[in-house]
Amino acid sequence: MNNSSEKKVVVCFGEVLWDVSPTAATPGGAPMNVAYHLQQLGVEATLISRVGHDERGRKLLEHLQEWGLSTAFCQVDPDHATSEVQVRMNENKDVSYDIVYPVAWDYIALQEALVPLLQHADTLIFGSLITRSEVSRQTLLELLKRSACNVFDVNLREPYYSPDMLAQLLPHAHLLKLNLAELELVTNWFGRNLTTEQDRINLLQDQFNIQEVIVTKGSRGASFYTPAQQYFQEAYPVQVADTIGSGDSFLAAFLAKSLSHAQPEVALAYAAALSAFVTMHHGACPPYSLPLLEEFKQLKEQQR
Repeated sequence: MNNSSEKKVVVCFGEVLWDVSPTAATPGGAPMNVAYHLQQLGVEATLISRVGHDERGRKLLEHLQEWGLSTAFCQVDPDHATSEVQVRMNENKDVSYDIVYPVAWDYIALQEALVPLLQHADTLIFGSLITRSEVSRQTLLELLKRSACNVFDVNLREPYYSPDMLAQLLPHAHLLKLNLAELELVTNWFGRNLTTEQDRINLLQDQFNIQEVIVTKGSRGASFYTPAQQYFQEAYPVQVADTIGSGDSFLAAFLAKSLSHAQPEVALAYAAALSAFVTMHHGACPPYSLPLLEEFKQLKEQQR
């Protein structure tokens, strides 16, 4: 673990890909989105992933480098293609995804260099989608044993999840982040007669020993739970362009502030501000600076 005077280091494990819409192809994948926003917010973010030995893979690595993200731990697969995901949007601007299988990131190998990387990191972030393949799942499980702090961004994508897999991952989480629909689905697997959000949080904290839980609720804001307290943050109202990556930006901002020892209510406010800013723009990773985010947040608070 780094001491408090050093720059914080976060490792994001999982999928990197191209989101292909009818009009454009843009870099995507929840781990990459989180890494991008952490980097923008002054946290050193490192990606562990895998791309194909193809033109799409080369361009994806170039894009990451342009953003200032290291590609040292992005493996190149000689046999499997770089991931492409077909993105669809409904009239409410909610998105759905057709995630091709198998692709390069289904084969992230456990390399020796990953162990010291984890030993010097403050946090490891992972999601559930990466566990759809045996190779990447086993690599993740080995890394979780070596990480001092694990953040589980649930991020369920049909048909690539199951109660058994979640039960295997949840005990590793120190901080769990899910949306309201995911909270209801997951807790219904493991408990009965759960009538309130607090009941569902209690089940997760008690059954899996999870200390902290974030529940995002779109335009209805977000909640953060510890064993002793609950915090709530309203959403900042904006004109929505699309919701791609809004949850990823929320998590990145919350972590960036939490790693700098901000109080939960401060971290939540920044998370809500960045999430709102991202939904105003097309795509998960619009350009911005920390001063611009501060200005946007202040403006939104004045408008309340």
